[in-house]
Amino acid sequence: MITLEDVKQNEEVKELVLSSQKQLNALGYTEHSIRHISIVSQRAGEVLKTLNYPEERIELAKIAGYMHDIGNCVNRVDHAHSGAILAYQILKNMGMELHHCTEIMMAIGNHDEQTGTAVSDISAALILADKSDVHRDRVVNQNMSTFDKHDKVNYAVTNSNFIMDKENRKAILDLTIDTKISPVLDYFEIFMDRTMMSKYAAKYLGIWFELIINDTKLL
Repeated sequence: MITLEDVKQNEEVKELVLSSQKQLNALGYTEHSIRHISIVSQRAGEVLKTLNYPEERIELAKIAGYMHDIGNCVNRVDHAHSGAILAYQILKNMGMELHHCTEIMMAIGNHDEQTGTAVSDISAALILADKSDVHRDRVVNQNMSTFDKHDKVNYAVTNSNFIMDKENRKAILDLTIDTKISPVLDYFEIFMDRTMMSKYAAKYLGIWFELIINDTKLL
């Protein structure tokens, strides 16, 4: 079976990750490179591991997490779809079994809140992992005077914890937001679609999604 480590060592994947961030830097977007995809990969695996899924499914979720943003190399618009097709071809060429290739393609193709939703255990884990990565470390722009709302909200998040509570069957996103930088309301204005997507992804897995901001449970 093709593993996450095999994917990390693939030269094509490496180049797509680097080029994706290069394009997003030019567009002024937040970080979607090694830091982000590594966190998403780890958390996607953690979701399924906590819920006692087979090792094979956990590994596929990790791979989907690592490859989910390579479509940004093509264009930010529809990056989930282009990335899904790219991932399918790369994994197929690496020798991955076709039914595993399609599982990862389906998950990546459904990870964006504008066009996707949870359609499998792997896609649900990917959604929860991807939408949980809100943090000031993702802000590429170093000039606070030119921050847009996304930069402001991400930069205001000084602490971000994603917790899988096995006993209570919950996926918990616990954020600390510096309200001097951005009010909590701005988080919902920008990330409401992502929050609801996480809620439905958790429901697909038979668990609850809980959002805590500054020690207050909001969902």
